[in-house]
Amino acid sequence: MNRHVRLASQTDFDGWRAAARALVLEGAPPPWVHFSVDGETTELFPADAAPAAGAGGFGVPKRFLELAETVALHRDPERFDLLYRLLWRLQTERELMHVPTDVDVHRAETLAKAVNRDIHKMRAFVRFREIAADDGEPVHVAWFEPEHHIVERNAAFFVRRFAAMRWSILTPEASAHWDGEALSIGPGASKADAPAFDEMEEVWRAYYASIFNPARLKVNAMRSEMPRKYWKNLPEASLIPELVSGARKRMEVMVEAAPSEPPAKRMRAADAPSAPVELSDLAAVRAAALDCRACPLWAPATQTVFGEGPEDAAVMLVGEQPGDQEDIAGHPFVGPAGKVLDRALNDADIERERLYVTNAVKHFKFVPRGKTRLHQKPSGGEVTACRQWFEKEVAIVRPKLVVALGATAAGQVFGRPMTIGANRGRLIDWAEGTQALITVHPSYLLRLPSQAEKDAEYARFVQDLKLARPLMAA
Repeated sequence: MNRHVRLASQTDFDGWRAAARALVLEGAPPPWVHFSVDGETTELFPADAAPAAGAGGFGVPKRFLELAETVALHRDPERFDLLYRLLWRLQTERELMHVPTDVDVHRAETLAKAVNRDIHKMRAFVRFREIAADDGEPVHVAWFEPEHHIVERNAAFFVRRFAAMRWSILTPEASAHWDGEALSIGPGASKADAPAFDEMEEVWRAYYASIFNPARLKVNAMRSEMPRKYWKNLPEASLIPELVSGARKRMEVMVEAAPSEPPAKRMRAADAPSAPVELSDLAAVRAAALDCRACPLWAPATQTVFGEGPEDAAVMLVGEQPGDQEDIAGHPFVGPAGKVLDRALNDADIERERLYVTNAVKHFKFVPRGKTRLHQKPSGGEVTACRQWFEKEVAIVRPKLVVALGATAAGQVFGRPMTIGANRGRLIDWAEGTQALITVHPSYLLRLPSQAEKDAEYARFVQDLKLARPLMAA
């Protein structure tokens, strides 16, 4: 018996999934089944009510579900029938998704690639223009014409990237709106609803022209990555013909010109590692570190976060780097990880005031995401650039034990990568009169998924810290 299922919208993947599951359980083969979208005309047969889910169940590979969610966004009117055909076949052909030469699999992969390419183009070529809202506050509006039904899927990306501003992205089929707190998807619009110009476009065009490098021009690659159909919505597009035609002449001028000197700031940064600090007390070293330019991390950070504690501390704790709260406060381990460390030290019967607490890297490395700053692991070069400060701290404090909290700290302490799992929880001879101990960073405990894992790892962390107690008493 033929079955015709009408879905609620072009992106009604959940509706397709529920109906398809019921149809497979009902035993309806693909030739009997046809899917269409509400509002579309069909010449096949009248739509049936969505089939009720039957008893029982079945499984499908995760790879198929991920592929199907993407294929469902394509404009091909036969996409849902294709997906049902694959779903039906997977009941008996379990390895079907691993056969790229299969006609149905190949077709689905091709549709998915087209959707993903459209998603990428939207992210690359949306250009916002500023207008004043009814409340007088600025709203940024963009017009885009996607090839497929990708607006809702792509909206979350723009929320993450432009979380601090209010914006709308208008397309012929649907529109996405972000008011600074909530995302909503509305009906489509026309290009006339979007602003055609704003005051920042001249600034943007000037910037684009200034960064255009004629020596790296590849016209075919440019056309591939920036197809002409997107040019009408790009403020910089009007500059492209002139920039391309004048590229050869500009390149000749660049070749003939004498090399320019780097900015003084860059020169100081480059010279910094070659001038080691020769100071004999922590106060002087701390003051010198405030002006450190040995790596680029100083520029976006609020301040240098140096170590703290007694100059004769028997135990030195070394973390990775300051976090968001440490960068603001100027003190190590005062944020969430610091609170975990304080609790663990208390449970290990160790007074933090008797420890010297520092980090392998003294500046906060982060990536801005709207109003938040997301931690980024420091690179090997950044760790090496900070080594002079760590070595001065060790030379002045002369601890009996150096505790490395996490892999980055262990790398700084030993000067090479150290595996935490293989070296954790044991005292290691490190230098004359000094031992080292490797354990996890407190932030690791915060990232564990279950409370049971957190409790077990926390108890182990406390046991690691207890190894420091005899050295403090000696």
